[in-house]
Amino acid sequence: MESVHQTVLLNETINGLNLKDKSLVVDATFGGGGHSLEICKRYKQVKIIALDQDKTAWARSKDKFKNLNCDITFSHTNFRDINLSNNSIDAIIFDLGLSSDQLENSGRGFSFMKDEPLLMTMRDNPRPEDLTAGDVVNDWSEENLADIIYGYGEERFARRIARGVVEVRKTKKIQTTFDLVKIISDSVPVAYRRGKLHFATRTFQALRIAVNDELNTLQMGLKNGFNALNINGRMCVISFHSLEDRIVKRFYKTKEKEGKAKLINKKPIIAGEKELKNNPRSRSAKLRILEKIIYK
Repeated sequence: MESVHQTVLLNETINGLNLKDKSLVVDATFGGGGHSLEICKRYKQVKIIALDQDKTAWARSKDKFKNLNCDITFSHTNFRDINLSNNSIDAIIFDLGLSSDQLENSGRGFSFMKDEPLLMTMRDNPRPEDLTAGDVVNDWSEENLADIIYGYGEERFARRIARGVVEVRKTKKIQTTFDLVKIISDSVPVAYRRGKLHFATRTFQALRIAVNDELNTLQMGLKNGFNALNINGRMCVISFHSLEDRIVKRFYKTKEKEGKAKLINKKPIIAGEKELKNNPRSRSAKLRILEKIIYK
């Protein structure tokens, strides 16, 4: 199935990388391949190392690269496991958003708008030992559920939702996304259900982060990616919620204070009116760019 993902902040990201012909780039979150494709179109003989822990990402997008003058290799791996020699690459991209392909076509329960098995794992073919959202809602204590829904989703009704989950699972297993959406709906006030942001958004975000250990993964990916950059190499990170952005901002500030890097943009770059109109998902995107200035 061909990718339906629409890349966010595409031009701002590519321009921010300050690339040249023959640059070596790591696309740490290949997804629908939008950033890699644009780099291949703009620069000659560029080499791209594309990473994604969902191996179906490459199958959906590889045909787009057939007639382009670039060398792209795909690795089915999580970016936390970036294993490149220090000072070896010119640029690295992290697009931390969930791709439209995962929301629309994965069948793994990322979307509260589709009735699917409650998995939420980034693995395209989960193993029996892999943690799933179903495991979390059916097995974790009420206190732990409330803590992750509040901590990772910043959901103010976290304790009510956790209580609702525990009450329902006493009589039946929670198996699908719609099972969970019904519990959330029954647990929050009527006015909250009618709000601009869908009432299940924050809970689903929290479960996805917990299942995939996303915040620890991001910290490891930033560290390993920065170490792999050449002098004057740049890192672009697009985040979609405050927890991610806080980690990125803190990491960048630390590298600046250590004298190892400089901030290219003091404030995050956000989508303009045209992009917001064409792609509503871009409304929460924030782009931060860092340049490495010394080897250490």
